[in-house]
Amino acid sequence: MADNNAKNGQGFATRMSHAGRAGTRAHGFVNPGVHRGSTVLHPNSESRRAFQKDKWNRVMTYGTAGGPTQYALEDVVAEIEGGTRCVLVGTGLAAVTVPLMAYLKTGDHCLMPDSAYGPARNVCNGLLKDWGVETTYYDPLIDEAGIRALIRPNTKVVYTESPGSHTFEVQDVPAIARAAHAAGCVVMMDNTWGIHHFMPFQHGVDVSIQALTKYVGGHSDVLLGSITVNSEKDYEIVRGAASQMGHFAAPDDCWLALRGARTMPIRLKQQEKSGLEVAHWFENRPEVQSVLHPALPSHPQHALWKRDFTGACSLFGVVFKPHYTEADIFKFIDSLKLFGIGASWGGFESLALPTTGFITRTATSPDLGGFTVRIHIGLEDVGDLIADLTQGLATLPK
Repeated sequence: MADNNAKNGQGFATRMSHAGRAGTRAHGFVNPGVHRGSTVLHPNSESRRAFQKDKWNRVMTYGTAGGPTQYALEDVVAEIEGGTRCVLVGTGLAAVTVPLMAYLKTGDHCLMPDSAYGPARNVCNGLLKDWGVETTYYDPLIDEAGIRALIRPNTKVVYTESPGSHTFEVQDVPAIARAAHAAGCVVMMDNTWGIHHFMPFQHGVDVSIQALTKYVGGHSDVLLGSITVNSEKDYEIVRGAASQMGHFAAPDDCWLALRGARTMPIRLKQQEKSGLEVAHWFENRPEVQSVLHPALPSHPQHALWKRDFTGACSLFGVVFKPHYTEADIFKFIDSLKLFGIGASWGGFESLALPTTGFITRTATSPDLGGFTVRIHIGLEDVGDLIADLTQGLATLPK
């Protein structure tokens, strides 16, 4: 599909190869170096005082304020999402919590989709609740009028996640954003699934969140998160909160993510293709009730996905026929040779994770019809993956 954020006629892969680098004519190594440090020295006292006044404008004052390695990755992530500024933090969960804490205070109200990432729900039900912030969970398939009806005078944040982490509902983010902005609310989005296929700032999002642990890192060896914005006002709010709470992204992790970003476009393309092939294959299996993949025409919100997204990633859900038990599904997963059993995704390796029983919903009760497994397709040969899944399904009772 088309690259909706192409600059100067250059495609996504080209920009990922060159963003955050000195340039092809600069003398030196191809990749930026790793700049590690805590103390930053200044030539004199007046210089240090001047630097302190401009601390948000990439002036090195102390290690936690970042340095050249972090700056390079910030530029790359902003390029990925079509934003202007980016704040890096140590984990994807930190990327969720920092903006929530930055924009919400005691007495405020937050709207959160019922399909949200479990740890995001934990933060709302834990720290935020203890601090006097109330959260209302809403149906992720809500329309503009529905969101408008839920917004209160003290509602400050409307959070979105599209698709949902386990049940893969696609939200009408532009409609939600229109209602939220009309009431003066900030719109946040967990865009980890969309990555570059969903341009958040073209669809009304103010603050975009990603777990760089996933596709940007790409090799299951780094923990990192990003908060991207499109205005200086939002940048100062988010950056200030991250600084006050001591959030910091280590330069070695940033360097690994920079390296991962260079190959991300080609990995994404291959994993999307393989993921769709496996998803179509699952749809034709007699053991399967349904496949939760927004890019499939059978998905209930496929038209919405097609309108707002330029592609898909490699994560989807498989719902098995209702007569299979949890023990049957566990046996199937345990029999797989090429699929690991792990909670992350976006890496080079394929994963299969049972999700029934791990899904918490309080505003809605989606009846998926059977036990579900979340599938992530890596970079293995798709024929080998299908062969492995075939032998795994053979373990299920006839």
